Amino acid sequence: MSKVVEVTRLSKVYGNVRALNEVSFSIEPNKIYGLLGRNGAGKTTIMHIITAQLFASSGDLKVFGESPYENDRILSQICFIKESQKYPDIFRIVDVLDVAASLYPNWDTAFANSLLNDFNLPAKRKIKKLSRGMLSSVGIIVGLASHAPLTIFDEPYLGLDAVARSLFYDRLLQDYSENPRTVILSTHLIDEVSKLLEHVLVLDKGELIIDEEAETLRGQANTIVGASPKVAEFTNGKKIVHRDEFGALTSVTLLGGLEATERSHAQTLGLEIAPVSLQQLIVQLTTEKFDRKAA
Repeated sequence: MSKVVEVTRLSKVYGNVRALNEVSFSIEPNKIYGLLGRNGAGKTTIMHIITAQLFASSGDLKVFGESPYENDRILSQICFIKESQKYPDIFRIVDVLDVAASLYPNWDTAFANSLLNDFNLPAKRKIKKLSRGMLSSVGIIVGLASHAPLTIFDEPYLGLDAVARSLFYDRLLQDYSENPRTVILSTHLIDEVSKLLEHVLVLDKGELIIDEEAETLRGQANTIVGASPKVAEFTNGKKIVHRDEFGALTSVTLLGGLEATERSHAQTLGLEIAPVSLQQLIVQLTTEKFDRKAA
């Protein structure tokens, strides 16, 4: 199968609210995707549709070439770890792992046990007695050890400190290199995960505004700072995604790489050029001040 997920003009409407507006994209096998955007952008909605937990209002969806709805063969290939993952209160951690082993055909028991030690989790402790961070760690273990061909993490790190989050990223990369599969990470910690991502999807107000290889995006946005007339001269005809005025100075963010001749021209005009991180770019693209249609 050439595509893991194919989304075509997908829309979801709740009353007068359009959560998704004719979104189209495809997801390829054996890649790590970032599904990014602000709260309310439509990320969770589209993850729930892909995993057959919501119906789309219109459009078409294929997962592994088929509709996922009431399709056990397809759903058994998907592991979706949600931000608000719920388990029965009577369950212990070991019970969660036992159930997961019965759900996922590629379940790796040895890896799950190794991750239990890595995250220092007491296997016999009841789920209801776990801290927020420990509960997140359980979800991470299930997601990683499932070895599901499509694994989706929705804000998987809530309550985890920096050390535990780093451990998650390390184990994800290590296991991904040994057991390639498609991974979707939906997260607000964009700078932390940016080096993991191979492809970036950004939603804003229910619309897809970026569908691009991460390597292409890196270095494709720059901030130009200098005297307002000089900045205006240099940026004429270029795509500006953000602008700030500081008296006689202007700072703009440009989308698109700069050639050596352009950098030389900027230097001649006395302008400063600084790269923009992926997180900064997405914040600026999704800010209320930015009008994409006018850009």
